[in-house]
Amino acid sequence: MSAGAIVMLIISVVIVWGGLAAAIYLLRRHPEQPETEEVPADPAG
Repeated sequence: MSAGAIVMLIISVVIVWGGLAAAIYLLRRHPEQPETEEVPADPAG
């Protein structure tokens, strides 16, 4: 492999794994709240 290919490989790996690490970090700091569905009261009961 040429030097250019190795540099592009390293840049690609850093972008992908860096994005994954950033996503995990942000989700740990601000976890998503689960959406709750409100069930309407049963009018017949």
